[in-house]
Amino acid sequence: MQILQMPTPTISIHADQFGPEQSARAVLCLEAGHDRFRFIALDDRGQGQWLEDYAFPSLLTDRLPTDLLADIFRDHPLLTASPWQEIRVSINTPSFTLVPQPLYRKEYAGSYLALMRGSQLPAHEFAQAYAHEAEGYLSVFSLSHDLADFFSEAYPLQPLTFVHQVGALLEATAALARQTPGEPTVYLYFEDEFVTVICRTGSALRYCNRFGYRNAQDLTYYVLYTLAELQIDPETAVVMLYGEITPFAERYTELSRFLAHLRFGTFPPGLTLSSDFSDLPDHRYLSLYGLCLMGE
Repeated sequence: MQILQMPTPTISIHADQFGPEQSARAVLCLEAGHDRFRFIALDDRGQGQWLEDYAFPSLLTDRLPTDLLADIFRDHPLLTASPWQEIRVSINTPSFTLVPQPLYRKEYAGSYLALMRGSQLPAHEFAQAYAHEAEGYLSVFSLSHDLADFFSEAYPLQPLTFVHQVGALLEATAALARQTPGEPTVYLYFEDEFVTVICRTGSALRYCNRFGYRNAQDLTYYVLYTLAELQIDPETAVVMLYGEITPFAERYTELSRFLAHLRFGTFPPGLTLSSDFSDLPDHRYLSLYGLCLMGE
């Protein structure tokens, strides 16, 4: 007999002055993937007031992510609140690509992903797109019918905006790049055994990709190879670290051997958080913060 464990947040921050009764004037930002779920709520001033982070023990259970989400939502005082001024949902799936706006055709969205994957999308997924108007391209990504249906049923008749996690990272790095106009900067976002690499020169996007890696040596090779392809000198490259990485990680130690200007990332401009978030490292939740900035 399998004993079902109810998901509990690994991080939970809740400002006392904010509650479910304020949802109609608030924005809810949700990020969902196969192994985790997190959310942040912004009050009517756009300030972060409530954040929770859940990790799903995929090796210990065969339950579907939507089943685990149902457990989280069922009696949650904030997630069951309604209506919301706006709801944004970030999806973390392996299938995504960027398409220049002049070349994009909605009817070919699935074909763009098939070209990237080397195969057609499975029957339980469909292609979704989000337009990055300011930068002139669309992010196209896969979304499962089950996950789309779950959020549509959780928030019926409410406007839902679906984006990809990488799209949220692009939004966050665009805000960060405005602080260093003209200076090439590489942003590394870590989650599980993947790293998303984004390079910008000023506000212009030069590179975006995601790599899987097995050890710190593989990671370092991928990063150095990318810099070489972009003709960026590792001795002068400004490389900012975000996500699941600490100064004590082997990945950090290995990267620092080759990158002279390696540093932990700063908080993106354009977003403020309640003082209750003061103990949270600035670099930890860049993708979630980027989702907050997508309405700016």
